[in-house]
Amino acid sequence: MSQRISGVSHPEGVTLSTARTALPVDLDEAAHRCLVAGFDGTTAVPDTLKRLIDRGLGAVILFTRNVRDAEQVRRLTDTLRALRPDLLVGIDNEGGGIGHLVSAGAPEVPGSFALGVADDLDLTARCADALAGHLATLGITASYAPVADVQHLPDNPIVRTRAFGTDPDLVSRHTAAWIAATEARGIASCAKHFPGHGGTVTDSHHEPAVDPRPYDELDLTPFRAAIAAGVPMLMSAHVVFPALDANRPATLSRRILRDLLRDELAFDGVLVSDALEMKAIADRYGEAAGARIALAAGADQVIVAVPDLEVTLGCRDAVLGGLGNGTLPEERVGEAAGRVRRLAERYAAPATEVAAWDAGAGLEAARRAVRSRSGPAPVRGAHVVDLFPPPHPALNWGGEDLLTELRAVDPTATGTCVTGEPADPAALVDGIARLARDTPLVVATCDAGLHPWQAGLRDALLARRPDAVRVATGLPDDGTLCSYGRGKVNLRAVAEVLAGV
Repeated sequence: MSQRISGVSHPEGVTLSTARTALPVDLDEAAHRCLVAGFDGTTAVPDTLKRLIDRGLGAVILFTRNVRDAEQVRRLTDTLRALRPDLLVGIDNEGGGIGHLVSAGAPEVPGSFALGVADDLDLTARCADALAGHLATLGITASYAPVADVQHLPDNPIVRTRAFGTDPDLVSRHTAAWIAATEARGIASCAKHFPGHGGTVTDSHHEPAVDPRPYDELDLTPFRAAIAAGVPMLMSAHVVFPALDANRPATLSRRILRDLLRDELAFDGVLVSDALEMKAIADRYGEAAGARIALAAGADQVIVAVPDLEVTLGCRDAVLGGLGNGTLPEERVGEAAGRVRRLAERYAAPATEVAAWDAGAGLEAARRAVRSRSGPAPVRGAHVVDLFPPPHPALNWGGEDLLTELRAVDPTATGTCVTGEPADPAALVDGIARLARDTPLVVATCDAGLHPWQAGLRDALLARRPDAVRVATGLPDDGTLCSYGRGKVNLRAVAEVLAGV
């Protein structure tokens, strides 16, 4: 057996990390198994990533930055797997307006909330199957979905239409259906964000998040359902639950990850952290310390999603340093690596043949989810004002707009898209009023309750044009029509109602 120092072989029989900690080769490999790394590039694999893979890296996570088209993605995943056949290749693949594979021909499916509104488990399964089948053709073997959170608070800024709904039992049913369909394709599914992100009013990407509810009011039911359905992975939330652990977010809490998840809920699959560079972890603990603490608390893998591999190396060195000085027990890392190995044995190899999926399931679901309060008459030739927030930096919502989808079914439609607070709202309202003077007006908002500028523009336009048709493209906010999401098929389904087709 040889020793490696930063990828250089030596004959002494041990491995030294860049943290200057002498460790046996098998323990060094086990530590690397506990890492999931993001990276830059669509074809070439960075040398630093190659060295990490050579030392046992457990998984990589792909993002839009790694995607050009389907053929390129398959070449990239083949290249990665040629470096190490048991390397897991994962991606966030929730559907709706959140996804990274649009340019690779991802099936169009609505977000989870629309599936919950339609409340047809077979339809949810067909949508999940389409997404999983597409992943299989690309050689991606792990999907960090579904969202098992319950949309508990109206002011929650991050879960919303990513959840299947507001009722824990409904969310449980659809979570289980999604998992079963994904597993049937041989793709590893991952229910997130344990023990739930729906009871917060902040986004852990940007700041600390707290769910203050007592234990018996927490949304554990969907996670119990996911475990019962055989989900192989769960993802932890960077959320503090004072009823469980007043001091640390779930990702770093032994009480939550071991006492609750392992001992009480009896989950023995892979527990993976949400991305460590999220502010709820990075600002208070730092990514490197977060990696060591999370593994010590009971996580099996930690995600470092940023493409800067120096951040990943810092997390790796913190883990190896913890093993060297005893703050991270060897038994804990061995246990975690063993779970990752079992996951890789089951899922790392991509399917050799992929059966066709139902390409129409997503639009069918989106159409069935559209809700109308008063059944507006078709408004052909309308001027559409589509108000929506800019894309979330971590979720890669693609910027689809209602005007484009309406023009696809009604070429006479015109419109104005506004993706952020305008410098001169009054002038914008005046301009829209002039453009729509002789045509029907449609005013669409997306979660206007979270974005006061949208509510202000909407109300000013309605004061000018009380006959305007109102549309909500997020959760309902008294819109005449609601799509329950901004995925392309969500917007197409609303456009069809507006155009009367």
